[in-house]
Amino acid sequence: MYEAQTYEAILSRMLQKALSINGNLDTREGSLVWCGDAPAAVELQNLYIALDTVLNETFADTATRPYLILRAAERGLKPQPASPAVLQLSITPTTLHLPMNTRFSIGELNYYVSADRGSGKYEITCETAGEAGNDYTGTVIPIEYVDGLETCSISAVVIPGEDEEDTEVFRQRYMDSLNAQAFGGNRADYLEKVNAIPGVGGVKVYRVWNSDIRPAELVPPEGTSEWISGLSGVPEAVKSWLDAVYAAANNNKLTVGGTVKLVVIDSTFAEPSEPLVELVQTTIDPLQNAGEGVGIAPIGHVVKVYGVENETVNLSFTLTYQQEWSWEDVKTYVETTIKAYFTELAQTWADQEQPLVVRVSQIESRLLAVSGILDIADTKINGTAANYELALDHIPVLGTITPATGKQSA
Repeated sequence: MYEAQTYEAILSRMLQKALSINGNLDTREGSLVWCGDAPAAVELQNLYIALDTVLNETFADTATRPYLILRAAERGLKPQPASPAVLQLSITPTTLHLPMNTRFSIGELNYYVSADRGSGKYEITCETAGEAGNDYTGTVIPIEYVDGLETCSISAVVIPGEDEEDTEVFRQRYMDSLNAQAFGGNRADYLEKVNAIPGVGGVKVYRVWNSDIRPAELVPPEGTSEWISGLSGVPEAVKSWLDAVYAAANNNKLTVGGTVKLVVIDSTFAEPSEPLVELVQTTIDPLQNAGEGVGIAPIGHVVKVYGVENETVNLSFTLTYQQEWSWEDVKTYVETTIKAYFTELAQTWADQEQPLVVRVSQIESRLLAVSGILDIADTKINGTAANYELALDHIPVLGTITPATGKQSA
């Protein structure tokens, strides 16, 4: 904002001002007037630089992380801290019992037993918070000797670890909080609270009625009061009941109870594990205390949590290769490219009201960028030569790829 307020511009204005007072003054470099004004011009330039910084740090859209955190704190927001990964450990013999906090090493990271799932399966939590704990390639080694342990291996990520919330993601969350006020269990409130749970990458909130009748349909139509008043031969107790029901319905006090349906995706934008869904359910509204306000959900809100579901997508197409290239040469790159596209789709799931669509054009344009492929044709998704719409709250996972070979480039 103050880019024009340079040392030269400030000094020039000061010298011009001096000359406007006394035109006979010597303002050449090294003169008495120049020597008096030049240091002040330097300090004024530094002051403008500092003022520009103050302005940038004042507003959330330009503030650096420390000042953005201070601004967001006024709304009760703070960056989500890093959370540790939780992995599933399988051991043999399955009858062996591992004490809690038994420590294992995978590569450069250490983990400890945090839950016993039975049948030789345990949950182990990374001692280092962040996404690094999600990479479980390598040998699993017990740090302390475990008598009777024969084998141990990692079979899955139960709850993905997350790094501390990125500055730009936090900035957007702060901006979103201004556009949609989170209050008392409204949609914005559920979005804010569920997304704050470690391992959750996104959530959709649905209002699900317990009946086919909506509350608006319970408001009495015109003439109902007169009809009740005109009833004859009705027992007094029934008449009193009708009057009470009418009064309640007419004042919008007669409602149909409902539930809130939450659908979550994990922070790696994959189908969440059952323990993660259970964690969200327990945090928001424990099943054994449904609607009682024991969790984060308000009293009266019965919440049921589900996870997004994988939907297998099979592909077939005809490829034309560059000279001396074949399917075996490009197979790995094709699979990686398609999986990256499917991950991008999954990342947009929480923001989409409609089901995700796998598009032929996206597949073809991305594969044309793969080295060794000159052309692609006859693309089919699950046997159909058209875009493929997934079921609601489904995300795509790659199934089989059936390539046909077109004419090879000369």
